[in-house]
Amino acid sequence: MKVAEPLELRHTDRAMTRAVTPHAESTILTDSQGIIAGETTIPSQGEQLPAYLAKPVSGDGPYLIILVVQEIFGVHQHIQDVCRRLAKQGYLAIAPELYFRQGDPHQYDDIPTLLSELVSKVPDAQVLLDLDRATNWAVRQGGDANKIGITGFCWGGRISWLYAAHNPQLKAAVAWYGKFSGNKTLTTPKHPMDIAADLSAPVLGLYGAEDGSIPLDQVELMRQALRAANATAEIVVYPEAGHAFHADYRPSYHQASAQDGWQRMLAWFAQYGVK
Repeated sequence: MKVAEPLELRHTDRAMTRAVTPHAESTILTDSQGIIAGETTIPSQGEQLPAYLAKPVSGDGPYLIILVVQEIFGVHQHIQDVCRRLAKQGYLAIAPELYFRQGDPHQYDDIPTLLSELVSKVPDAQVLLDLDRATNWAVRQGGDANKIGITGFCWGGRISWLYAAHNPQLKAAVAWYGKFSGNKTLTTPKHPMDIAADLSAPVLGLYGAEDGSIPLDQVELMRQALRAANATAEIVVYPEAGHAFHADYRPSYHQASAQDGWQRMLAWFAQYGVK
């Protein structure tokens, strides 16, 4: 039996990023009954990477690992809630604060400033390495190194595609409305469209037909790239959903699409060995 390292968790109420307004009445709050959940830190590249962890109380593991990748707004209440929902499904869910070296997204009052002053300065290479460190740490907390999945939203959806081409240990990925292409910079040298041939894990993409930031012609181009690469991947487009349709704390939330996407995500993980 694997013995997990001692784990210290802090229980705090992480507020929503100020740039997110208004908040919707549809916000879901998942309790911690039957799970262990809280904030912690992970040694990474000589620093302490803040993270939120949720896992079942019962059982000694090894637990199935799901990396949860934040939106542009950081690991706020909604991302923490997603971790708790996954823990109630039996997963060890870990959401690292992937901007922590560059700044705190919770301190920004508007999205354009958040994007230009913080998000644009976060290198993909740094993010992928931090996700590696989070994965290794999760294994030491009782996670199963052979059953690792990833899911992410918006900014995190794009990262989920990239991570599926980065970590050969990954079993499956689910990307929620992550952009397929964009400007290539020193911090973002490649985008999902560029790495379709490099995917080493099956990827499910969940997108909205009404998403003005990811037009349907981009979805079709990505599908073509995946077919050309003979990649194991599927993209589902919800006709009535826009961007951030899973974000129940925002007016963009589309309940039917979000609930269907959640079930598809769980089925995808189960189909490809994270079950």
